[in-house]
Amino acid sequence: MTTPNHDALSGRPEDSPFGSERRSSGRRLIRFGIWIVLLAAALILVRLSTKKATTVRADGGHPSGQATTAADSAHSVTLSPNDARRIGVTFAQVTRAPLERIIRTVAQVTYDETRVSVVSLRVDGWIERLYADFTGKAVRGGEPLLDVYSPMAVTTERELLLAKHLTAALAGGDPEALARAQGLVDAARRRLTAWEIPDTEIRRLEQTGQITKTITIDAPSNGTVVEKSVFAGQNVMAGAPLFKLADLTQVWLEGEVFEQDLPAVHVGQLVSAEFQALPGEQRTGQVTYVSPTLNSETRTARARVVLRNPDLRLKPGMFGTIRFSAPTATTTLSVPRSALLATGERNLVFVRRPDGRFTPRDVVLGASTEDRVEVLKGLEAGETVVASGTFLVDAESNLGTLMGGMGDMPGMDVTAPGKAKSPPRGSTKPDSAMRDMPGVERPKRRE
Repeated sequence: MTTPNHDALSGRPEDSPFGSERRSSGRRLIRFGIWIVLLAAALILVRLSTKKATTVRADGGHPSGQATTAADSAHSVTLSPNDARRIGVTFAQVTRAPLERIIRTVAQVTYDETRVSVVSLRVDGWIERLYADFTGKAVRGGEPLLDVYSPMAVTTERELLLAKHLTAALAGGDPEALARAQGLVDAARRRLTAWEIPDTEIRRLEQTGQITKTITIDAPSNGTVVEKSVFAGQNVMAGAPLFKLADLTQVWLEGEVFEQDLPAVHVGQLVSAEFQALPGEQRTGQVTYVSPTLNSETRTARARVVLRNPDLRLKPGMFGTIRFSAPTATTTLSVPRSALLATGERNLVFVRRPDGRFTPRDVVLGASTEDRVEVLKGLEAGETVVASGTFLVDAESNLGTLMGGMGDMPGMDVTAPGKAKSPPRGSTKPDSAMRDMPGVERPKRRE
């Protein structure tokens, strides 16, 4: 029978190697747990100390709060005249005067309908020859457009000649017969005139007594052939449009005016117009028509402007912009638009004080034009404001506030530009501190 071994000194049975492993694992688990607890405690302490420091900075007015304030507000700033000129600062006075309101609307060039004519025949016929043989040709009043052959016109011309011979034969005879013959002459003339046969052609026929196969149709006025619907040899019916002539030395510019802007637009008003095809060039015209009705869908009314176009550079279909000027009836305070600094929450202008400082001031704005803004509250007439370079003045103001705030942060020694801050008592001079830094070799003193 085998008995367990005993230790020679203690008399206890020898520990099993398996039991020794279990005790070692237990001790390691205990140590690991202790480390976990210590680490958690350290994290909690760090968190509490960080929260306390943040609270102190927020309540104590340290630079974090001051930087936020500086970003949202501006303070007085001083600039010398040389510095103001260097950064491009200019000034303007707050004036009280009528504020001119400018209304813009997109418009399109069209034909002047009072200068458009359509050429057609009042008798059937065939086109023998075209003189205005392409669209876009410029013609003058009285210039031939086409030759037309009309059997009905030729028959009437023959009747006119026969009536003329009959009248000549009855001269000095029966007055009643002579009157009837003269009536036939007049009837033939009236038919030719009703068919718009030129008077020159009728006189030629009576003087020469020769009937021509064709009749020449002349242009009724100066213009440009903008539409052509006929070709040589074509059979045309009475009333069919052959040509459309337009005098382009005067054109219309038509645009839509919004409902709220209609009180500023009236007939007889002088306006200016600009065109993308003519950069840098303005033309002056007069409003001749404002629609008496409103478009219920677009809430606009059509306005028409007459423009002179002697050089024919304005072409129908071209887009332009009409500028209506409408001065206000009352005088108001206003400043240049460039003087305004909008932060999103408020509107600021910088006012120049008698001592040369620039002070920001909140203003309440009203109506605006292209270059000026009405000021309802915050300024008085005669005050001087920064007209250009306002953003740079504001940046200079905020920079001074921000630098002053950062100087109060622990460990920060920041001062505004141009203001040197003396070192505190007992502090080490920079050169001596650098000499004491590890790795910096002190210069050897000369013997």
